[in-house]
Amino acid sequence: MAVTGRMKKWSGWSQSQMLAAMLAVQLFATGQQLLSKVVLSQGSFIFALMAYRHLVAALCVAPLAFFLERENSKKMEWSTWLWLFINAFTGITAAMGLFYCGLRDTTATYSSNFLNIIPIVTFVFSIIFRIEKLGLGSKGGKIKTAGAILCVGGALAASLYKGKVFHLADAHHFHRPAVMEVSKSQWTRGTFMLVGSCVCYASWYILQVKLLKVFPWKYRATLLTCIIASIQSAVIGLCLNRSKAAWRLEWNLQLITIVYSVMLLTQLHLP
Repeated sequence: MAVTGRMKKWSGWSQSQMLAAMLAVQLFATGQQLLSKVVLSQGSFIFALMAYRHLVAALCVAPLAFFLERENSKKMEWSTWLWLFINAFTGITAAMGLFYCGLRDTTATYSSNFLNIIPIVTFVFSIIFRIEKLGLGSKGGKIKTAGAILCVGGALAASLYKGKVFHLADAHHFHRPAVMEVSKSQWTRGTFMLVGSCVCYASWYILQVKLLKVFPWKYRATLLTCIIASIQSAVIGLCLNRSKAAWRLEWNLQLITIVYSVMLLTQLHLP
């Protein structure tokens, strides 16, 4: 659903422009993963990072929701609020929280491989819930199936391959590779977190189909989803850690990561 929405927005673009845009998105996403890994390694509290990030995201989306969709304002039913709550919890609080936990326990490269599996898991869920037909008898169905197998194989190969370590400076400055600092139990825990994140993200894409049926205004839906996700993250975070140090926001790399994530990647979470 999210992919379909983006294709509609890009319908007036040339093929080269769409390719450049998709490459730019991947570059920005890679930068965000690297920044997040650094701040998490420095001890940033995951749920504080998420609460602040989506509070700022809500402030950025609010003008779009107000000026572009204010004529569609009407009283919302409790069922709509329920779908917004589920959407926020599944696609942001749970999915992003699990991904950050996995990112903290593993590496940025390893974690990014799991993001490539999300479309495949979404495709499988769509087949299971009969949202999309597999159609193995057709050419299109065979291509989709082959592409899914190829993507999973590529992600697994990139995750499991152990190559040589290259140092960009004098080897005497390195005590041991960073990957060796992660214990086997920590790496296993992080892997399970990343798998759970993939499942949540895949479920979220399917949930958006239902959400847009009961609440078809994407900017207002994004605004409310970010607000609800920020509240959810804050509540869960306060239950886990109430120290002022964990929630203190200063002019440092954590603030840069929050602003960078919001300004460049919030549009990826539009329904």
